[in-house]
Amino acid sequence: MIPRVYHFIFGLKPQTEAFHLLYYLCLTSCLEVNRPDALVFHYHHEPFGPWWERIRPRLQLRRVAPNAFVEGFAYADPTVARYRYAHAADFLRLQILLEEGGIYADIDSLFLRPLPARLHAQACVLGEERSPQPGARSLCNAWIGAAPGSAFIRHWLDAMEAAFDGSWSAHSTLLPARLAAAHPDLLQIEPESAFYAFDWSPRGINDLFVRKRPLPAQAYSLHLWNHLWWERRRRDFSRFHAGRLTPGYVAHARSSYAELARPFLPPELAGSRLAYWGDCLRAGLQEGVDGLLGPLARWQGSRS
Repeated sequence: MIPRVYHFIFGLKPQTEAFHLLYYLCLTSCLEVNRPDALVFHYHHEPFGPWWERIRPRLQLRRVAPNAFVEGFAYADPTVARYRYAHAADFLRLQILLEEGGIYADIDSLFLRPLPARLHAQACVLGEERSPQPGARSLCNAWIGAAPGSAFIRHWLDAMEAAFDGSWSAHSTLLPARLAAAHPDLLQIEPESAFYAFDWSPRGINDLFVRKRPLPAQAYSLHLWNHLWWERRRRDFSRFHAGRLTPGYVAHARSSYAELARPFLPPELAGSRLAYWGDCLRAGLQEGVDGLLGPLARWQGSRS
């Protein structure tokens, strides 16, 4: 049986920004939708800020050590090396589940419906995602359910270091798919609609945060892929960014995420619709100015 305990990992790098509303809504939705026996928050550097102070009393806090293998790995791609902490979390989640069991989820998730008893009765559960490699199956590690001592988790953890090449997917989504083909009796695989109904493509991300799209009836939670859109200067996936995800946005925007997250927002913080649209206008104007000034500054720099 998979215990009714949820595990989250955060703060494996020093915290320089306040805990974000998106993370608060993840944890609150988990507590209110799933009613777990415990919600364990594993961290190395403790978060800070108003949203953290609101949610902290409802969590079991547990400090963890860095992962020596990932800390010592020589990355070929310096861009991916910036996310070393995320790879450390890939190892840590499996170690936690092997020892304690429960459900691990990335903190950029939103919970929608309770997990049914049929899944708690399994030894291990993973969800399929849109594969980053054409022709290859991909089982995402952003949501994992496992009983203590799960044989599948043990196989996965034993093979992780050899499969790790510094990329996003080799050890975390493609490896478990290969192991599932070799050991199909050790886990239950749920369809993409269960945990990844909106995929990591630009269309999927904008369907989450910019447009309103229908949700499959069998969706238990949503993964939000925040590393692809979080930074304001990154626009290859979406013009949406963390700065736009405000209480006003959650309370008043007509997007898939905003409407699904709205029940978990403290109502006294919603603000007025008029104020929200004013914020949108100011943000759009500022980003338009930034969009013009950025190329101009690069052009001037090239002439100097």
